[in-house]
Amino acid sequence: MSNAQSSLRRFMQTCAHLPDFVSLRLVEQQSHTLAVSRNVIEPPFLRNECGVMVCVHVDGQQAFCATSDISLSGLQQALERAQQTAKALHGHALLQHPAMKNQGVQAHYRSPELDLPLPDTAEWLALLMETSRQVPNDPRLVHWSARLRVVQEQQLYLDNQGSEILRSQQQLFPEIGVNAFDGQQSQRRTYQVAQQGSANIVTHAGFMDEARRVADQALQLLLAPNTPQGPRDVLLMPDQMILQIHESIGHPLELDRILGDERNYAGTSFVTPDMFGHYRYGSELLNVSFDPNVAGELVSYSHDDEGLRAEKQLLISQGILQRPMGGALSQARSALPGVANSRACSWNRAPIDRMANLNIEPGDQSMQQLIGGIEHGILMATNRSWSIDDARNKFQFGCEWGQLIENGELGAVVKNPNYRGISSQFWRKLSAVGDASTNSIMGTPNCGKGEPNQGITVGHASPACVFSHLDVFGGQA
Repeated sequence: MSNAQSSLRRFMQTCAHLPDFVSLRLVEQQSHTLAVSRNVIEPPFLRNECGVMVCVHVDGQQAFCATSDISLSGLQQALERAQQTAKALHGHALLQHPAMKNQGVQAHYRSPELDLPLPDTAEWLALLMETSRQVPNDPRLVHWSARLRVVQEQQLYLDNQGSEILRSQQQLFPEIGVNAFDGQQSQRRTYQVAQQGSANIVTHAGFMDEARRVADQALQLLLAPNTPQGPRDVLLMPDQMILQIHESIGHPLELDRILGDERNYAGTSFVTPDMFGHYRYGSELLNVSFDPNVAGELVSYSHDDEGLRAEKQLLISQGILQRPMGGALSQARSALPGVANSRACSWNRAPIDRMANLNIEPGDQSMQQLIGGIEHGILMATNRSWSIDDARNKFQFGCEWGQLIENGELGAVVKNPNYRGISSQFWRKLSAVGDASTNSIMGTPNCGKGEPNQGITVGHASPACVFSHLDVFGGQA
């Protein structure tokens, strides 16, 4: 137990007699970023954060105050400031906040293999250097890097209803990038992982083998023709599916966006509250889950940042829209069922509705069957660019890697593969879903939303998926 946690527990004892609801959320986080570029070690970057968010409910009004002073006097000052703000809101607030009903929750979530020791900085840098040296000595390979970020976090939630929820997480973000240039055009191939767990995420992933693969593919792209234009079936690999899920399912289903809260900054949604329970979002093959229980996925947890228990829920079942992603407040405002996804990026931000683990459930087709079922199509992998409107409906996405598929066989490599569509129509074109053997657990380290801005991690897991008759096009060399 850290000194900060001990201080927080002592202070909460003094709040037990208060008639109003009080919660404290302590975040202690350390992040370590290491990188090797062109076989040269970059300066390591270490960041430490520690602070507390105080939340109070006073007569239907909610207010927050954050502090990095975790002494008893510092916490008392933050509590008084939050209470003053809540009282000042009376007669001015637009809504009444529902009373919190956590009622003495006790829980401790731990990332998988958290007890296994991590390599020290010298060992990590040696691995990154060896990975960097796997890139061939070819004058067309003009830049490459191997990077790793390790984030260790402990979050303690306490409230004066007796709840104590501890979350101990360790996230790893290894990444390889290679740029190729032939004097006229450049191409880039990358490899990324984002998961909770131990050093095995890096060492068991064949990190050095991936460096050779992406370097070879970057060179292949220099020699490849542009992607042809026209309607084709598209096989999206998991590392592109996570972007598709994130932008055209995740953001549209965040309930605060549906209610209009984010339109001033992050946008709105084409989804409206009356769609839930009957709207056909996709084909019958589409099953989308909020699942905080997947071992190793980036945002697995037992409770959200307001103490709400997190359980797996189907947001889309057999293509029909079932429920949005909204925490306790958004659920009360909309009278819609939601999920435990009130999350904050750090101690100095209040929780808002955020994606957490958002996954597509695997289907029943192997990769061989997916490819074999396509007569005229293209495989696309690894997002390179994305553009989508404020309502998260009309989009255009580009990928790093493409391969034509003709008569059920994987063929020639093509560069600059792009496709476009409309979210409300795109998912209805889902024609095949890969089985568990095609599924990958992935995620993104930085999704921005909220005012003030909150950059937060999001987990995604997806199999490979086939979509029929998409608008496909290439780019300029």
